[in-house]
Amino acid sequence: MSDAIALGPIVPILRIFDVAKAKEFYVDFLGFTWDWEHRFDDNAPLYAQISRAGVVIHLSEHHGDGAPGSHITIQTKGIAALHRELTEKKYRFARPGLENQPWGARTVTVGDPFANRLTFSEPNE
Repeated sequence: MSDAIALGPIVPILRIFDVAKAKEFYVDFLGFTWDWEHRFDDNAPLYAQISRAGVVIHLSEHHGDGAPGSHITIQTKGIAALHRELTEKKYRFARPGLENQPWGARTVTVGDPFANRLTFSEPNE
């Protein structure tokens, strides 16, 4: 292998179907920042970027960008604090638990309004 090759973090693309619901879930509930958005024209599908604490996710209304029902795992530090933050928001569509997994991690899994799932995972110490 060549020493000149370097790979960076991946950026998942999740399919969405309603911008207002996406903002309610990803910004208001999960605490991501809506970084930017793009449309080719006023009647074109949205493509946007959100981020939080070093994690970047792209959201897309474009047919073929991501498949509804995708599942991503986000490595997390401070999972108990994240769980507490989400629980305290009393979001009517998600009340995630904090689970101890048999493979040695604690996880919080939430489903977005478009059937995508995000699992926040912190290895046990």
